[in-house]
Amino acid sequence: MLGYLSIFWFVFITKVSTIQAESKAFFVFGDSLVDNGNNNYLATTARADSPPYGIDYPSHRPTGRFSNGLNIPDIISEKMGWEPTLPYLSPELRGKNLAIGANFASAGVGVLNDTGYQFRLYKLGPRRVLVTGTGPLGCVPAELAQHSRRGECAQELMKAASLFNPQLVKMLTKLNNEFGKDVFIAANTNQMHMDFITNPKQFGFRTSKEACCGQGPYNGLGLCTPLSNLCSNRDEYVFWDPFHPTERANRLIVQQILEGSQKYVYPMNLSAIMAMDSRA
Repeated sequence: MLGYLSIFWFVFITKVSTIQAESKAFFVFGDSLVDNGNNNYLATTARADSPPYGIDYPSHRPTGRFSNGLNIPDIISEKMGWEPTLPYLSPELRGKNLAIGANFASAGVGVLNDTGYQFRLYKLGPRRVLVTGTGPLGCVPAELAQHSRRGECAQELMKAASLFNPQLVKMLTKLNNEFGKDVFIAANTNQMHMDFITNPKQFGFRTSKEACCGQGPYNGLGLCTPLSNLCSNRDEYVFWDPFHPTERANRLIVQQILEGSQKYVYPMNLSAIMAMDSRA
């Protein structure tokens, strides 16, 4: 399954040049939820390089993002006033673009058994690492199409997410205690999603069950292709395809990452962290 099954993390590195001007680099690791085109360069069927993917991207063309438009790293960069990161496999990732950072996400990577060891990245230079939990696994249209009779979420998968996410926070808190500072930030993307899955109309969505692009029950079967059903207004949908949020849903998620309470981002949100770092 693409999307929702793996955690992903954003790494922020603060650097000081010879003239003491501070700059930041942004690195992205994860799966199709944050892939911005790496799979375009790989021999894989997990690709988003054909229409209608990218229909609402500025170029209105597919970019390799599993979205109708921008994904979460794009929006974080936009809100922070940074240049967007390039796929690490892009031939354009050289020269001054290297100083911006890079996106290492690849659709279909999943959660590795050694994920905990990956968090030792701190020793290599990163000063802030934002880590997300799993999303609402049982509520994506792909699961509803296969296991739901009346639009209810698949409880077994929801239970798995409810068990995993608190353990992730516990592990990150332990790592922060070891370093003696809040390096790792836990983003509760499961709760962020559940807010508008449970009450979509409150957030301006028409539906949180049916995908904008797809086929079959809830448009949840197969992939989004030029032959799929396609909604006319993506902003009314939580899900773009059977697995991935629309750009509008991604924007709501980023808003909570930037400004949310400890219910959504622990121990503090990204805006607070960046403000703290700027005064250091």
